[in-house]
Amino acid sequence: MAWILMKRAEKRSKFVFLTWRYRISYIGFVGMLLMYCLRVNMSLAIVCMVKPVHHAQNATEVIANVTGATYIYNRTIVPVDRNCDDLTEKTGNDTHMGTFEWPRSLQGTVLAAYFYGYIITQVPSGLLARRFGSKIVIIIGLGIAAIGTILIPLAARWNVYCVLALRVVIGLGSAVTVPAYHNLWSQWAPVFERTKLATISIAGSTTGNIIMFFLSGFLCVYGFDGGWPSIFYLSGIGTLTWLVFWTVFVYDSPDKHPYISEEERREIHDSIDKQVKQAKNEGIPWLDFAKSPAVWAIIIGHLCNNYVAYTLMVCLPIYMRDVLKFDMKQNGLFMALPYVLMSVSVVFGGQIVDILRKRGLKTGLIRKICQTLGCMVPAVLLIGAGFVTCQQRMAAVALFIIAVGFTSFTKSAYVVNHLDIAPKYAGILYGISNTFGTISGFAAPLVVGKMTTHGSREEWQIIFYICAAIYTIGTIFYGVFAEGEVQPWAMGGEQRAYSISNPVLGSGSDQERQSLSKADSLEPADDRLVRSGTDLMRSLEEVDNASSDSEEAVVNC
Repeated sequence: MAWILMKRAEKRSKFVFLTWRYRISYIGFVGMLLMYCLRVNMSLAIVCMVKPVHHAQNATEVIANVTGATYIYNRTIVPVDRNCDDLTEKTGNDTHMGTFEWPRSLQGTVLAAYFYGYIITQVPSGLLARRFGSKIVIIIGLGIAAIGTILIPLAARWNVYCVLALRVVIGLGSAVTVPAYHNLWSQWAPVFERTKLATISIAGSTTGNIIMFFLSGFLCVYGFDGGWPSIFYLSGIGTLTWLVFWTVFVYDSPDKHPYISEEERREIHDSIDKQVKQAKNEGIPWLDFAKSPAVWAIIIGHLCNNYVAYTLMVCLPIYMRDVLKFDMKQNGLFMALPYVLMSVSVVFGGQIVDILRKRGLKTGLIRKICQTLGCMVPAVLLIGAGFVTCQQRMAAVALFIIAVGFTSFTKSAYVVNHLDIAPKYAGILYGISNTFGTISGFAAPLVVGKMTTHGSREEWQIIFYICAAIYTIGTIFYGVFAEGEVQPWAMGGEQRAYSISNPVLGSGSDQERQSLSKADSLEPADDRLVRSGTDLMRSLEEVDNASSDSEEAVVNC
């Protein structure tokens, strides 16, 4: 059946990228972009919201007035590299000194608050999307998150604990996005387009980082209502506007879409396994999830990758200000540059991966290679960046750009691996893995806040060592236990029994397994069976290692 799908793909219109499944991926791209704007806007805004703590040579008592409550804490500030003092003067450092006096530990809590909410709705999001459809789940979730974001400036001027509460609510609403996307692609993405379509929509996350980091640096200085509040207003209003397009043009399946052509509808139906279409009628194998090494490989890979990703995304602006001495405008610009490379490489990486899969390279091997490249190369580069002083700060920026660019390979590994091992449970599985991954979301800012109280380069070196160690652990675990094929517990009853009795389904190439799996999911129309049986025999004859027994089994089907 893989041979049949590829032949059909060759005959399709040259305008395949304008088909409705690709249009939905483009709309999803913008939605992911805006969801990440809601997530990371606080990361750079807090740099210009809060007055910086000035370094001193001796022990210092800092008094922070937080909405009427006074926090007093003592700490010893390490000596500052005075050779860097002239950098801000030469670059014309802006005079924006911040509005609030929040201790470093409180800043870490504000940054982590989003993830307290984000972790709660991960698994429920996948279940709700499976039950009610991805469309309405995203409308409600991102609608709540957008309104909460618009209210942040008012809350900050009233009470910092209102900010904490709103960030938790924003996390609750934003968490629905990716699990709902995975559920959507289980209904829309043909077998050999899963990586492409999923990575196009997921690439919006890196683009959201680019736009938010780039604009935030300028909005802090030149924005309306005091600068930093405009960051929250624009990201919230932009998300509400996008929801209008999502509501009008996106539907939960090709069967429900009023504008899709009949040709495209049939093409998607012929490619997606029957058990995926009938998933709502089946129970959820929770115990099988817990016992599956392939599921745990995704979970550990997700958790380890997210720790480093959130450390860079949420906390790196503080590093650039305190250690590299960049002003606000420079901070936003140089924070955006790494994600420019990542955004481009995510999309092209997805295209290359699916081409390799079509040519017979095993999906599991491809996923492991991508995970290794996406973790181990950045691990080495981050350690190197920790030793760069502010006098060579552009070298540090270059290392961060390359490191973040290489992390894009993980988008073609653990991020889409759910669709490989259990396509009909992909949304739920992503919710599970992202629940564990979100632990990193609130852990990373807290660790950085506790370990960088002095804001020194030596403290940040420890942070980068921790990141490299976590990357290494995740890569090894994923490399040992990850899989690239549909697991037996994720198949239908008849197909599961057939996979046990048929050696080719259990040990052949991805294309052979998909051919045999597809044969069991064909509709019972006689003419379809005769035609597909002939095509299957032709494709199996072209595979050198297909046994005669497997051919007889397919004909009998």
